[in-house]
Amino acid sequence: MKDIDKKGFETRAIHAGQEPDPSTGAVMTPLYTSSTYKQSSPGVHQGFDYSRSGNPTRKAFEECMTSLEEGRAGFGFSSGVAAISACVELLQPGDHVIAMDDLYGGTVRLFNEIKIKSQGITVTYVDMTDLKNLDAALTPNTKMIFVETPTNPLLKIVDLEKISEFAVANNILSICDNTFASSYVQKPLSLGIDIVLHSATKYLGGHSDLIAGVLVIGKNDEELIARMANIHNSLGPITSSFDSYLILRSLKTLPIRMERHNQSAFAIAKELENNNKISKVIYPGLENHPQHEIAKKQMNGFGGIISIEVAGGSRIL
Repeated sequence: MKDIDKKGFETRAIHAGQEPDPSTGAVMTPLYTSSTYKQSSPGVHQGFDYSRSGNPTRKAFEECMTSLEEGRAGFGFSSGVAAISACVELLQPGDHVIAMDDLYGGTVRLFNEIKIKSQGITVTYVDMTDLKNLDAALTPNTKMIFVETPTNPLLKIVDLEKISEFAVANNILSICDNTFASSYVQKPLSLGIDIVLHSATKYLGGHSDLIAGVLVIGKNDEELIARMANIHNSLGPITSSFDSYLILRSLKTLPIRMERHNQSAFAIAKELENNNKISKVIYPGLENHPQHEIAKKQMNGFGGIISIEVAGGSRIL
């Protein structure tokens, strides 16, 4: 463990992976746009040879996220869906995935319209808020469990510790999309999940000016890390150096932004409960949320997303 990883979240968000530039002393990580790097002889270089394989700005982003998620190795991607796709590349034809029944639509599209056809995998969608559904969906070919919590858009909360226990007992790789919580609000790896991922476009980026993704491996599994590094490099869906630079800027304010998101969303959710035009407010911070106690147990606040049902149902005007 590096000394910086012993510091608090706020300190790590500012400093992890970001040493002052040795040539100038600049405290902000420079934007390295170079595609290639000088080698003193073939294969002998200063850690970088080609920016698809490694870029100093992206490396700082990856190391910062690894520290924030308390993991072992991080990989920056061009989008959240690219990070999900890389995880599915760990599978073989015939492998089976148990997935949450309420997932981001782009994830379902990736599974159903691309990966099932191109990789020959199968996917079963179940409501993981009832753990009995996991046993019912398990097959001899099940190799991965893919969960989102809170889910998009119904904000279901899944007990990640229980998911991890199920995965370990059945020798299944567990993956959690942590986008709707953020690294500040929830730590899936500390609850036993193998891989955590984000659409960094959302809370991590925070300013609606970039598209990116990231995943962090939690297990000290050199083979898994090496396989993901090979997928990352071979497929090439990397975070650009500019987007990596922007995310590093944004991560410095992630803690204070998430604190305000937590406060504001809770206040808005309470107010919406009293609006007669709304029949239902869905927010994990409300006591009437069916998984409120689980959210209290595994989350630091409840995030900034609220879902509602409009009184009278949907209407086409």
